[in-house]
Amino acid sequence: MNPRTLLRLAMPLALAAAGALVSAQTQLPSSPPRAFGASISPAFEGWYDNADGTHTFLIGYYNRNVGSEIDGPIGPNNHFEPGNPDMGQPTHFLPSRRYGMFTVTVPKDWGKTQKLTWTLTVNGVTSSVPFHMHTDYNVSPFKSSEQATTGDYNLPPVIRFDEKGLPFAGPAASTTKAISRTASVDAPMTLDIWADDDALYSSGTSAPMTKTPPPVTLTLSKYRGAGDVTFGDARAKLDVLKGGKPSEPYSGKASTTVKFSQPGDYMIHVTANDYSGNGGGGSVCCWTTAIVKVAVKGASPLITGGQ
Repeated sequence: MNPRTLLRLAMPLALAAAGALVSAQTQLPSSPPRAFGASISPAFEGWYDNADGTHTFLIGYYNRNVGSEIDGPIGPNNHFEPGNPDMGQPTHFLPSRRYGMFTVTVPKDWGKTQKLTWTLTVNGVTSSVPFHMHTDYNVSPFKSSEQATTGDYNLPPVIRFDEKGLPFAGPAASTTKAISRTASVDAPMTLDIWADDDALYSSGTSAPMTKTPPPVTLTLSKYRGAGDVTFGDARAKLDVLKGGKPSEPYSGKASTTVKFSQPGDYMIHVTANDYSGNGGGGSVCCWTTAIVKVAVKGASPLITGGQ
């Protein structure tokens, strides 16, 4: 492990000792997971620069309620500061560690020591994580380190929600970049996903794969919304259109259904992992995230026959 990686792993421990609750590819604070009644902590995966000069924080979370999903609306118990309390964070939390679920972009002139803090209060426990542009948290989620054996760079999968639609690549999910759909509580909504990938992989240790999973795996989940969301398959399987083996360019298509329990505005989160797996196998590359906004209408009025 190189000195930069060691420093990144050690830094959260030093901050925790000083009273901050920080996570960078780790899980802090260290209270044990439980089926329910436990806390949720924000997780800072790192930050990166954008071509237009702005900067983006890559953010996940750790839900210690391993047996239950938790809802936490925007407000005193789920907010950012300073500024707008709603920065596109989830209000529905899945169990366990969730890597790089969303991003927050700050202006070009954001100072190196300037901080943005996400605070969560769940089951009476408050966890706050400050995000700032410390050098040791600078990451490259859109391109892995060069592979010694081939000289290639692993890139995140590319996903689309229409065959020729807008492409999403990398863990850059944002509510401002979401695509829109409409649905009704009367019937499940069909959601199609196309995926392309280079079939390479990254790892924090450069270790080879011990087993070969599918080139791209999908995870769908509720991100926001008042009602329940039920998926036909939350891990929708991709049918192979091309490739299917390591280092063999891959294309696939998946289709599933989404059912909403009541009318309202919802957001569906989609994660596409390549061979590297969750969190890029510790490398912070290469996975892709996207958000689908769904406006759900109520049931159609019952039509009765005339007299």
